[in-house]
Amino acid sequence: MSGDGARPGGAPGELGGQTVVVMGGSAGIGLETARRVRAAGGELVLVARDPERLRRAADELRPLSTAAFDAFDTERTERFLDELPGRIDHVLVTAGSPAYTPLDDLDLTDAGRDFGGRLAMVLAVARASRGKVRPGGALLFIGGTGGRRPAPGMAVTGALTAALPALVANLALEVAPVRVCLIAAGFVDTPLSASLLGDRLDARREELRRTLPIGRVVGPADVAALAVHLMVNDALTGATYDIDGGQQLLAH
Repeated sequence: MSGDGARPGGAPGELGGQTVVVMGGSAGIGLETARRVRAAGGELVLVARDPERLRRAADELRPLSTAAFDAFDTERTERFLDELPGRIDHVLVTAGSPAYTPLDDLDLTDAGRDFGGRLAMVLAVARASRGKVRPGGALLFIGGTGGRRPAPGMAVTGALTAALPALVANLALEVAPVRVCLIAAGFVDTPLSASLLGDRLDARREELRRTLPIGRVVGPADVAALAVHLMVNDALTGATYDIDGGQQLLAH
């Protein structure tokens, strides 16, 4: 992560006595949000696919517990949440990554798994959370804004970008008084972004610093601060919250 996104958020004690499950908590936005939760006095349960990265995150953050599995395994996800001891306060899910594949190169089986698997994961978390997350607690899902502009290679990502806000709005009614919100991020300077862009990463950073209205690149800490705010502010549910530094305001 570059230093662009280091901004304060999550006041000390703001989450005191609360437990937050972070699914995808070993890197990027998930890891940074877990750090904010700890700084705000909260306890953590960390979930990630990679056992080694999860161990390193646990060494730093000292969570109540950890679990290594793929959140797209909906049966495992529901069982995991159901078996957590006692009530929890919030769940953040960062699992899943955008797919940028032109139609001619698209594997339809993979496309179906990417699209259906992402929606099924959200549904599984919501269903399992009804009896586990306290009233007024929050389910937070990370999505994106890039798919709002049609472009070659964006068919699957664009469809998910359109579907997730509708899914979250409906779930906010079905699982109330548990709250459900979607964070729609633009470019965020994370290891995932680095892996997707490769040797084009530095040029993309420089372009964003030059063109974004905020004059800097959005970092994981910015998204983490928003996530903690959504946990704390119990008047918020059913909506999508954009965080892209004004990227959508720019002409393309």
